[in-house]
Amino acid sequence: MTNHAASLALNSPEQTEDLARLFAGALLPGDCLLLEGQIGAGKTFFARTLIQSLLTLPEDVPSPTFTLVQIYDGPDSEIWHSDLYRLSSLEEVEELGLFEAFDHAITLVEWPEKLAELTPGHALRMRFSLADSDENARALSLHWQDPKWDRLIAQATS
Repeated sequence: MTNHAASLALNSPEQTEDLARLFAGALLPGDCLLLEGQIGAGKTFFARTLIQSLLTLPEDVPSPTFTLVQIYDGPDSEIWHSDLYRLSSLEEVEELGLFEAFDHAITLVEWPEKLAELTPGHALRMRFSLADSDENARALSLHWQDPKWDRLIAQATS
């Protein structure tokens, strides 16, 4: 598969929310977003908006930093939001059941480097970083191999 990349400037929290809603409208069971970036870069903010956009009834969407995984009932599939920051081994990641969720759920994984060689090849890697210009702005780089992401990324970057 070919490696693809794109970049976006998210100049406000509202632009990040708009992007999350755009993604929410396109995700299908089995889709996986790998959310990378330093603490405070916007991973959970993006995930929270995306998940809330998928839910039929409003629900609080806390960070899964301490629970490790939060599972929500979406209209078409479960939505798994995981934060692997506190895990120290691949065995701990396997115990979460996340690998089975990659097949049937929409999964959002913060700190995905902990997946190591078990990172799904069909995932979209999203790296959030703080922008120098404004404390509310973020830079986002996107990396993917699976062509299923091409249309969504084209829409997001146009």
